[in-house]
Amino acid sequence: MGHTISASAQAKPEILIKQRQAAMILQGKYFGPLAGMARGKTPYNADVVVRNAGYLSALDKMPWDGFASSTKDVKSRALPAVFSEGDKFKKAQEHLQSEISKLVTVSKSSDETAIKAQISAVGKACSNCHDDFREKQKR
Repeated sequence: MGHTISASAQAKPEILIKQRQAAMILQGKYFGPLAGMARGKTPYNADVVVRNAGYLSALDKMPWDGFASSTKDVKSRALPAVFSEGDKFKKAQEHLQSEISKLVTVSKSSDETAIKAQISAVGKACSNCHDDFREKQKR
């Protein structure tokens, strides 16, 4: 952990933002098919669920050091609340990580109903954090 902190302290704010965005994009890439399965929009595939849950378990640890205070004044979709409500933001991160951890565990079962429910719980954790800490996308 010490290496991560010192590395991010030396990185340019713009680089940290690009790195955190890249991690979030990858989370979306691997969560999207799961969300489709949970909603019944794509066929359920247990192998994809296990694989993608494992990827998400690694990815859910990656973006957070990119929210260093040095990035606070650089234009991004992160709302000021990321920095002014740090404890709440940290709890949102931990909640996402907890829900993904549960998904990893349940994905190894054959209980498709429980797996789909947990995929939905992960999606809700993502949405709740985005609602509080991310600027809405203009359509």
